[in-house]
Amino acid sequence: MHDQPRIRAIRARAVLAPFRHPPAAATGTLPSAPLVLIDLETDAGITGRAYVLTYTPHAQKPVVDLLHSLGGLIEGDALAPLDLEAKLTRRLTLLGTPGLVGLAVAGIDMCAWDALAQARGVPLAVLLGGTVRPVRTYNSCGLWLKPVDQLPDEAEALLAEGGFGAVKLRLGREDPADDLAAVRAVRRRIGDTVHLMSDYNQRNSWNEAIARGRMLDDEGLYWIEEPVRHDDYEGSARVASALRTPIQTGENLLGSFEMLQALQARAMDFVMPDVQRIGGVTGWLRAASLAHAFGMEMSSHLFPEFSVHLLAATPTCHWLEYVDWASPVLASPVEVRNGFVDVPDRPGAGIEWNEAAIRRHLVP
Repeated sequence: MHDQPRIRAIRARAVLAPFRHPPAAATGTLPSAPLVLIDLETDAGITGRAYVLTYTPHAQKPVVDLLHSLGGLIEGDALAPLDLEAKLTRRLTLLGTPGLVGLAVAGIDMCAWDALAQARGVPLAVLLGGTVRPVRTYNSCGLWLKPVDQLPDEAEALLAEGGFGAVKLRLGREDPADDLAAVRAVRRRIGDTVHLMSDYNQRNSWNEAIARGRMLDDEGLYWIEEPVRHDDYEGSARVASALRTPIQTGENLLGSFEMLQALQARAMDFVMPDVQRIGGVTGWLRAASLAHAFGMEMSSHLFPEFSVHLLAATPTCHWLEYVDWASPVLASPVEVRNGFVDVPDRPGAGIEWNEAAIRRHLVP
């Protein structure tokens, strides 16, 4: 029987990581990636590591403070992720766990699973019942809302970076004709054999999403992502039923109960939870079971370092979204080969910090 390590402390640090291609979507721009790096230390000398993304630097300090405070609630507890998640959820019942509190709880959960996999001496994917294998990925690092004439060259460069066979284009310009021109310009350059995803980032009303979607229905898009407000399940269902192009959504779902509601409303054709919003690794496993029960392909949103492990243990595994947003502070960033990311064949999730880079990008 394995001795169960116990939690000694949680340390959290805020960094602003530079982007190669700063995001500029219909919902706004990000000049840098505001990350909170988390270390969960155990009495066995094992440290679980993860990071969360706060989207705005203003939220970094509150998340750091929450992590340190919540860490005090579980110091001395056994390294048992399900028990830890249940304890924190109970203690936070009156407050609830959306927003920043949810990010902190998910970050702790991710660290706990990473540490447990290290303690067992296996990759996280294997601990979860999956295998060390390649997972299909698409490049989501660029093709933001920029002049149409700049997009073809960038699309070609993004595909060449890792032999990608798929790339994502952002939509949501004021004039729908400009979106159509963007799709056609990129498609002409990349050809018909490359998968082209698109993302409206919640830009439209129901009627506008349907009108814009019908303009794009014959353009060979693999999916249209978040055409309406993320929590408007009825509106998204209307759009999905009106268009031939599949609708992808799910990155803003807060836990498995919201995912169940969206699935029951038929709000999407594909689903793509985000590990920090769905509830960490524990929340992802619940979401994967729901996707399996509904027979729906499940992709990931951001966090490729953890998501590649999770998708390898997901029955309806679809696509890994590749971004390099944390790469500037990682010792071994995710690598893409021939359009796939291999599950790292080492204990845990495989995250190690580049401490020299962290010192350069650390938020005081």
